[in-house]
Amino acid sequence: MKNTPFTQKHIELGAKMAPFAGYNMPISYTGINDEHAAVRKNAGVFDVSHMGEFILKGADALDLIQRVTTNDASKLTAGKAQYSALTNKEGGIVDDLIVYCIEPEKVYMLVVNASNIEKDWNWISSFNEKNVEMHNISDKTCLLAIQGPNATKILQTLTDIDILNLKYYTFVKGRFAGVDNVLISATGYTGAGGVEIYFEDTDGAAEKIWDAIFEAGKASGIKPIGLGARDTLRLEMGYCLYGNDIDDTTSPLEAGLGWITKFSKEFTADKIIEAQKASGVSRKLVGFEMIDKGIPRHGYTIEDAAGNNIGVVTSGTQAPSLQKAIGLGYVNISHTAPDSEVFIAVRDKKLKAKVSKVPFQ
Repeated sequence: MKNTPFTQKHIELGAKMAPFAGYNMPISYTGINDEHAAVRKNAGVFDVSHMGEFILKGADALDLIQRVTTNDASKLTAGKAQYSALTNKEGGIVDDLIVYCIEPEKVYMLVVNASNIEKDWNWISSFNEKNVEMHNISDKTCLLAIQGPNATKILQTLTDIDILNLKYYTFVKGRFAGVDNVLISATGYTGAGGVEIYFEDTDGAAEKIWDAIFEAGKASGIKPIGLGARDTLRLEMGYCLYGNDIDDTTSPLEAGLGWITKFSKEFTADKIIEAQKASGVSRKLVGFEMIDKGIPRHGYTIEDAAGNNIGVVTSGTQAPSLQKAIGLGYVNISHTAPDSEVFIAVRDKKLKAKVSKVPFQ
């Protein structure tokens, strides 16, 4: 198992550790519900240094990104980021990712899921016929997500860059906590506001930045947060998790990602996905909330009132902020309207649920 530069910090803080995407990662410190509430109401720090980062450089960098991603990266200007997806030749999702425009048409950073680093690198490389300069900087890049309504207020004391007014999906680079060349991005996976910061661990930068953040947030009660609360936070927002809610067999349209799928340019399997749009998909990813008592889990069958199999649960949890059980799952298109009655097969029981809009309320 790999460690991040913060692994020892997590252990010293008493985190419950477990393997995730080949890394030794913190699952929780004081408990998922407590950590979840800290992010929703105040501020929390996630170590997400296991994520992958690729730099693409050169005159044809944008061309390569356009050919492999679903969104239109030509719209990006310097300092802007974009949520997108890589698609395979059948129209399934290779991965979801964020594209950062560092220098328009010339320099970009792609941030990919930890479990897909090698897969994504090989996939993008297979389309690199024009010798775009590619660098996999995943192993030397630290990434901390500081999320919550008070996150930027706490962090502003550590930099002269204006991060209080950083617009959603934009980023800046500069000096932070005495460390140069830190990229601060108004992105995250919680829906609670805040930023993500990328930097290299040179000259003890990781420890310096970690300690500075917790010192700055001490008075306001900033907390370290594990992957357990990261999952409940993203699920309340209805955000997809690769490997659960999206994968190589799900198309962007089925996953509700039509908004990041632009047919104004050519990309892998664009004709297949465009045909799906024209004819309509037969299933779609929906949110649902439990009416009967029970927790939906990944892989549980979704049925209609007559007991017919109409879909499958992809994610589920007891939502800490909402005090109810929620989930995501693919269901037949006839059952996707909000408030549609569905049943989750939990062992020998059929538990009633209803389709819900996301973010969950």
